[in-house]
Amino acid sequence: MPRSAAKPKKNGTRAEGRTHSPKLLVQPEDGVGPLIENIDQAKRSIDLLIFRFDHRAVEQALLRAVERGVRVRALIAHTNRGGEKSLRALEMRMLGAGITVARSADDLARYHAKVMIIDEENLFVLAFNFTYLDIEHSRSFGVILDDRKPLHEAMELFEADMLRKPFVASSAALLISPLNAREGLAAFLEGAKKELLIYDPNVSDAQMLRILSAKSKAGVDVKILGRAAKFPARKLPHIRLHARVIVRDGVDVSIGSQSLRSLELDGRREVGLIFSDLKSARRISKTFFEDWEITGEPLAGNNAVDGSVRTGKIAKKVAKAVTKELPAVAEVLDLVVKEVAGDDTQMPLDPEELQDTVTDAVKKAVKEVVRNAVHEAAEQGAIEPSR
Repeated sequence: MPRSAAKPKKNGTRAEGRTHSPKLLVQPEDGVGPLIENIDQAKRSIDLLIFRFDHRAVEQALLRAVERGVRVRALIAHTNRGGEKSLRALEMRMLGAGITVARSADDLARYHAKVMIIDEENLFVLAFNFTYLDIEHSRSFGVILDDRKPLHEAMELFEADMLRKPFVASSAALLISPLNAREGLAAFLEGAKKELLIYDPNVSDAQMLRILSAKSKAGVDVKILGRAAKFPARKLPHIRLHARVIVRDGVDVSIGSQSLRSLELDGRREVGLIFSDLKSARRISKTFFEDWEITGEPLAGNNAVDGSVRTGKIAKKVAKAVTKELPAVAEVLDLVVKEVAGDDTQMPLDPEELQDTVTDAVKKAVKEVVRNAVHEAAEQGAIEPSR
């Protein structure tokens, strides 16, 4: 395992080994301010992992850090769906500003982690990207802490991935996919005694679903905001969900980039963190129940049966087929803008975020129409169950 990362240095703000309480970030309420403030306070170094990045205020803060003499290094995802062009443009801007840039290896399905380390003293583990959509228009969370074990582990992981060297996880607190996240999250869920509050857009891993089902049957109150296969969940109607967060028994918290989904546990680079902090757990729980009340009645899982008809499965397949052939939305929009407003009109867009947002909206609309049509047909007896 690489050991090239330097250990945190002593300074005038804290003694060696001392840790402060974690600082929770809740989006969109907290916004970009805490990120900018911490970057502006950096004195020696900033290391960050990037999957998506379009927030110019964060970029400008990093450039100010370089101008102050802070060493800034960025490990950028080798690629992401539809975002190759924007990532490479970001890469060139950073290189031009004096930031050391490397690309992640391409041996994993996706490099999806969202981590920042400042002055080798403060670790940021985020569920959100450095984008306007995630920070200002989505429900998401992050945490800042200076606990030495996960901090050192994150530093060593950064060095290893920066140099494309093998890495062996050693801290149970830092969840690193595909190394130890499955085991860590399974143990975290297994340890629940009373309650599990889960924000997750895609709970679908068979092992995790078995654990949740067993916990529910044992009397643990399991609530999910997002989507879950074969398990009751509620969908947020008022805000985009981009969070992978769990609160266990009102005090233990898991925050990171990995869903309880097989690919994100076993095939991608994801980073999460498990920690205990009553204040953070209470704030997440408060936000969770406020969101929970807005949703209304729980929705059934993806394979829920209405009468004898698997409406969710039917709607999902139709929506997938319809959206598979969607054209490049950004290109279409650019043509329409020029047609309406003139060839000289420029509209700054992130093509990947636009494509994902439109695709998601179309999928939701198609699913809703199909689901209603199947419900109506079933009620009228037009659909007979297979025998």
